[in-house]
Amino acid sequence: MSCFTILLLFSAIVAVALASNVEEVISQVVEIHRLRPQTGSAGYTVPQLDCLSWRLAVETNNLQNWKLVPKECTNYVGHYMLGKQYRRDCEYVAKQAIEYAKALKLGGDGKDVWVFDIDETTLSNSPYYARSDVAFGAIAYNNTKFSAWLEEGKAPAIPSILGVYKTVLSLGIKPVFITGTRENFKQVRIVNLKKVGYTNWAALILKGENDSGSAVQFKSSKRTELVKAGYRIVGNIGDQWTDLIGENVGARTFKVPDPMYYIS
Repeated sequence: MSCFTILLLFSAIVAVALASNVEEVISQVVEIHRLRPQTGSAGYTVPQLDCLSWRLAVETNNLQNWKLVPKECTNYVGHYMLGKQYRRDCEYVAKQAIEYAKALKLGGDGKDVWVFDIDETTLSNSPYYARSDVAFGAIAYNNTKFSAWLEEGKAPAIPSILGVYKTVLSLGIKPVFITGTRENFKQVRIVNLKKVGYTNWAALILKGENDSGSAVQFKSSKRTELVKAGYRIVGNIGDQWTDLIGENVGARTFKVPDPMYYIS
């Protein structure tokens, strides 16, 4: 056998071995980087629906006017809301808001305000939504049941957003709460807010009997009233896009995650 033939045979063997290794490496990479995560808060894959992708569409407002959490995603949303990922996501939003607030050049005249939403922003209704008759938003909203929950005044604070509130206060920015909660719940909301650490604000604005129209219209009108009164909205934080769009939204907005319901 000639040297050339031996060299050719050796090259073929090496090529086969390398190809085998490449295939093995590709297989490992595909295994590590699944495009459709299977378990945990990373996402559940179900027929015709990827719950992680569904939540991304919700948070980016690409999916609008949805009524219920898909039944197939009930467990996913529950794991997310009660697990580490939701807390981490809120903490990341809060970190950005705090860094922004600390870098602001304020007017020094007491007219700088920061608008806070309440439900799923400063206070969490997760204890209510975790109930089997609510199923994290997979069961239709029941106003009677939710009103009874509000009356209890037991909603806990979202810790990271409480941190934003405290930072804002320390910087001399006045907090303003604007919520779609009806005026008749004002006293219980005051007690609840103060009990969990929100003790001071420039205004607490609830929805009155004469307030009509969409959530965007309501919140836009209340922010406009603040601006007309001479206030500067330097920041605005909420869980719904209706908190953050419309007129006079503020110098910068921050979206807190909430895959449990959509307000139009």
